[in-house]
Amino acid sequence: MGPAEVFIALIVIGLPVIFLMVLANRFFKYREKQLEVEAMSAAEKAAQYASRSSELEQRVRVLEQIVTDGGAQTAAQIEALRQAPLPISRTRASADDPA
Repeated sequence: MGPAEVFIALIVIGLPVIFLMVLANRFFKYREKQLEVEAMSAAEKAAQYASRSSELEQRVRVLEQIVTDGGAQTAAQIEALRQAPLPISRTRASADDPA
């Protein structure tokens, strides 16, 4: 086997191997970036779910409190919320008039 045959063997075997290595490297870099994007998306969704979960927990606490409180006490609280506050001008006028 002479140097020309070794050189031809390197070209026939070496170039395809190098090409496949470069191709595999690019594929794995692409796949890594794709997984990073998916991970960021999953983290964002998890944060949104956690936020929504805390809102729902607060609402459940309020509902539990309403259910466990006495009926008369709850009705009084609802009526207190329904009453509109007096306008500021009326309260000042009544405080200024010595009648």
